[in-house]
Amino acid sequence: MDYKKIKTEGNTVTRDLRRFDRETGNIYQSVVIIGKRANQVGLEMKEELNNKLSEFATSTDNLEEVFENREQIEIARYYEQLPKPSLIAISEYLEDKIYYRVPEEND
Repeated sequence: MDYKKIKTEGNTVTRDLRRFDRETGNIYQSVVIIGKRANQVGLEMKEELNNKLSEFATSTDNLEEVFENREQIEIARYYEQLPKPSLIAISEYLEDKIYYRVPEEND
């Protein structure tokens, strides 16, 4: 997933709570859906970052051999500038890009 192409705010903004419970009818259920999606996005970002940084890992870790790798610094800056997973999840929820289902209760 390309997180730079997602149109979302970089900072936290005040939102209208009535927009969150339109689909579910319950604000708490909407927050749970957004929270679970934010966890998914966060794990995807972390896995992607770890894969990119694993290319720079050395087989011998020695405190005397600490190198500053310009590419590694640029990758870190890229991920620091991305919107937070919670902001991405809120944006996806408000744009109806999240699929969710509510398990039916069997009486």
